[in-house]
Amino acid sequence: MSVTLYHWEPNANSGKPMLTLAEKGVAYESHYLDLLQFDQHKPAYLAVNPDGTIPAMVHDGRVLTESTPMMEYIDDAFPGPPLKPRDPAARWRMRWWMRFFDAYFAPSLSMIGWSIFVGPAARQRPAEELRAAIARIPLESRRIAWRKALFNEFSAEELAESRRRVLFATLALEDHLSRSTWIAGDAYSLGDINGFNLGYALPLSQPDHCNDAKTPHIMEWLRRIYERPAARATWAKGRTQMASRISILERSKRA
Repeated sequence: MSVTLYHWEPNANSGKPMLTLAEKGVAYESHYLDLLQFDQHKPAYLAVNPDGTIPAMVHDGRVLTESTPMMEYIDDAFPGPPLKPRDPAARWRMRWWMRFFDAYFAPSLSMIGWSIFVGPAARQRPAEELRAAIARIPLESRRIAWRKALFNEFSAEELAESRRRVLFATLALEDHLSRSTWIAGDAYSLGDINGFNLGYALPLSQPDHCNDAKTPHIMEWLRRIYERPAARATWAKGRTQMASRISILERSKRA
């Protein structure tokens, strides 16, 4: 069965199908899209995914988008270790946390990340070139997000609310992991893959709130996932400094 994955760094959205495929032992053809060069909005990729969002996966001619349902598709479509609990209550818990990660935690972390990494990195290019690139983005919501990031238009109130949400979500996750080995209970699942791709750099981006003293359960959870062969192999595919941030999870770097 032919699998092609269009992705950026093993981070946030792109990292979810990358790590899921690795955990399932599924080989795939990798198409790296440089988000900072707007590869996802160029004609070659828009022919695959007209929305211009990444990642996208093509499996036997079927195009799949949206990273979280893509993870479930991979788990259902391919052999390998199951990544969803059989128990209905554990599966509900996994999906509850995935929704919390996607709808609450991720947007706030993303705004902070775009304001301190994506925006400044892309802002090295001429303003008129950036405006032309924004105009080519198919989805209005993405045009607005890119404009705010590239021209530093996030308000102080927006950033303050994002920081508040990140702290709230971090404390909620620490409380959950103090009572549960993995997101869904006793077994590693798609919920852990989702959360790890979102939060692997929390000790670096939120050092005052996510560290061995204040969030020991999050730190141990992140380290255990990073030590899995699939995670090591996936993050080795990174090409930018963003992917190298995962080295904060090496046990030798424990504070």
